[in-house]
Amino acid sequence: MYSIGDVSKMFQLSIPTLRYYDQQGLFPNLKRTKSGVRSFDDNDVETIRIIEYLKRAGMSLKNIRIFIDWCTIGDSTLVKRRDMFLERLDTVTAEIEELHRVQDLLKFKSWYYIQAVKENTEDRIRNVQPKDMPEEIRKAYENSHTDLPCWKS
Repeated sequence: MYSIGDVSKMFQLSIPTLRYYDQQGLFPNLKRTKSGVRSFDDNDVETIRIIEYLKRAGMSLKNIRIFIDWCTIGDSTLVKRRDMFLERLDTVTAEIEELHRVQDLLKFKSWYYIQAVKENTEDRIRNVQPKDMPEEIRKAYENSHTDLPCWKS
């Protein structure tokens, strides 16, 4: 069993945040002592891990609560839970692809300015064609110069 302070340190979450999660019903099986002190077990710790990852994946606390409620209901919600995770996976995958394009633009522009600084001018590098770039930079240039999905109409 873990105290709220232990869990706070484990996840680098504030104690008020953990209390808020509890108030929002995110720990349906949380144990309390007779005096009301919260006591977290390994299942609660795993729930917090899932909550934190889902938040990082862009899921709202409202939807996380729905997921936890479905877990509490049991097997009759397996399809809903699966679909929720598949949808979130698609969203995160698309975001990662966009971030790869951003990263590639940064690689290309870093290379571009390294060359310009070496030559103390942009005159030559401004006109370099992709075929004349190092392979890694050319690939980064090509990936970063395709339309982002959010730009398509």
